[in-house]
Amino acid sequence: MECEEQSATSSLDIAIKWNGNDYDVKNVNTNSDVKTLKEEIFKCTGVRPERQKLINLRISGKMAPDECLLNEINIKSGTKIMMVGSKEEDIAEASVVPPKREKGRKCKSYDSEEFDEERVDKMAIHLAKVQNRVDNYEIKMLNDPRPGKKLLVLDIDYTLFDHRSAAESGIELMRPYLHDFLESAYEQYDIVIWSATDMRWIERKMAVLNVANNAAYKIMFYLDNAAMITVHTPKYGVVSVKPLGVIWGKFPENYNKHNTIMFDDIRRNFLMNPKNGLKIRPFREAHLNWEMDKELLHLSVYLYEIAKVDDFTKLNHRNWEKFIKKAQYKKEKRHKRDRTDNNEPKPPDSQPKL
Repeated sequence: MECEEQSATSSLDIAIKWNGNDYDVKNVNTNSDVKTLKEEIFKCTGVRPERQKLINLRISGKMAPDECLLNEINIKSGTKIMMVGSKEEDIAEASVVPPKREKGRKCKSYDSEEFDEERVDKMAIHLAKVQNRVDNYEIKMLNDPRPGKKLLVLDIDYTLFDHRSAAESGIELMRPYLHDFLESAYEQYDIVIWSATDMRWIERKMAVLNVANNAAYKIMFYLDNAAMITVHTPKYGVVSVKPLGVIWGKFPENYNKHNTIMFDDIRRNFLMNPKNGLKIRPFREAHLNWEMDKELLHLSVYLYEIAKVDDFTKLNHRNWEKFIKKAQYKKEKRHKRDRTDNNEPKPPDSQPKL
């Protein structure tokens, strides 16, 4: 791994030994201070400067302070420096304390409807991870973006498919109205499938459900768990999420926060884009709920109605059912007014016909 900077008049290359790996920091200006060196190490390792301890970078027998210039230290190009330090997410994961259970009351679950949407979407460390996925995650395109279409991102497990219940075939576990829903959505939305599993599982399930090569609609591409990132939340510690910024960074001319919506049965997946997520009711126990579950049928109506909205961030997707009822009420009121206008008797002519 390498971090490179423009060479100065006098520069040197330094090898950093950390966590059993070597990191090369090249072309370090000898007129810069230790703090600057730590910032370059941060770019390579992800360990913040204040967390770094450079064990053998010493002056007068003591660890060199941040303000010390490198040319004041007896250091040669190619020197290997031993570093101790931890990434923020590793510290958070190790220090998180499970919430205590109150007597007669259950602890909150990450999957709970009450999961708090803590504002982590603007933290620099998380945005850097998103940019890393934009730069390095490879998308296998199945179909091209269509100009002017909005974007719909869909989870699989418990959103489109009950992956836990017993059945003789995958079709028996498919959520009711799935193909009708996708066909309807495709008229105004490009569709992406994003699951927190590996790509082989996604491709297999999409084939079993006859989603992969359906003639009525097209899927633009799949995203798997490698496109996700981990974020540290003050309340719940480290969790994995699906940042829509990965897609927006890959397709800046097509999609953004104003025209994208994501359906998922786990609210924490929206932490990096809280205004773009809609928590769908999970589809479980398919053999019992097949005839009763109409979630996708109703959400088809919602997608149709909000396709007229220019900015999705102005919507509260938690109130999607109220939005539908309000839209239907307005539509019925308008139709009633139109029928009344058509049935009203026309006023007589001012001049009677002879």
